[in-house]
This record gives sequence, structure tokens and C-alpha cells, in this order.
Amino acid sequence: MKISTKGRYGLTIMIALAKNYGDQPLPLKAIANEYELSEHYLEQLIAPLRNSGLVKSVRGAKGGYLLTREPKLITAADIIRTLEGPIRPVEEMDDDEPSKRELWKRIRDAVRDVLEQTTLQDLIEYNDTNYQEENMFYI
Repeated sequence: MKISTKGRYGLTIMIALAKNYGDQPLPLKAIANEYELSEHYLEQLIAPLRNSGLVKSVRGAKGGYLLTREPKLITAADIIRTLEGPIRPVEEMDDDEPSKRELWKRIRDAVRDVLEQTTLQDLIEYNDTNYQEENMFYI
């Protein structure tokens, strides 16, 4: 499975909004500047996120975007499905052997499970100390 820039930048938008949750609306320009991304491209990505009910827009001088739910209630799967479509590692071929089809299904299920179990809250609370290589010994 390959996540395109739509999915990656969409996650970036949503993480920025999650970090800002409970505050004033966050303009896309601020997100674009902070992450050095194209504001125009972010404008294209925010529309499907808004249409799916993940974010809402606020107009005016202090306008911008807000999450519609708490970060702990929005999963990475919600965002990826909105921007990328169904979660699947590869297109299944009718002529694939049954064992290969089963492998693709297991990979799809594993990826889907990780995305569904990872919330925006998890992503904003992540820090490098959360990830440590187990049994790493240096001599």
C-alpha cells in the first residue's frame, strides 16, 4: 500500500488541527507555513475532509478550520479513507493463486487495523522516546 501526498499531507493538516483542538480556528496558511507546504494544495485536501464531517470551517478575520470531534475520536483510517479511498495493499487479480489472495487479505487487514487503532490523539502525543528498539545492544 502506498499513501500518496494526499494522505500524508491530509494527516499533517489533521495533526495540526488536533494540536490546536479547543483553541481558535486554525487557518490553512498557518499550517502551510509551519510545515512548509503549498497552501493551494492544502485547500484542495481540506474540502473532502470538510465534506466527510471531520473538519468544519469558520469564516471571518479569525477564521480557519476546527476538528468536529475530539482527537481521540478520529482515526488515521478515517482520514486515509477520506483522501485515498478504500484501504487495500494491492489490486487483487482474478488469476492470483488462493494462497496469494489470502496473503493480500492479511496484509490489508493488518494495515487497516493499525490505521483504525491509531487516533489523532495518539499521533499528537507521540514522541521519539515512545519508540525504542527492543533488545538493541551496542558493543
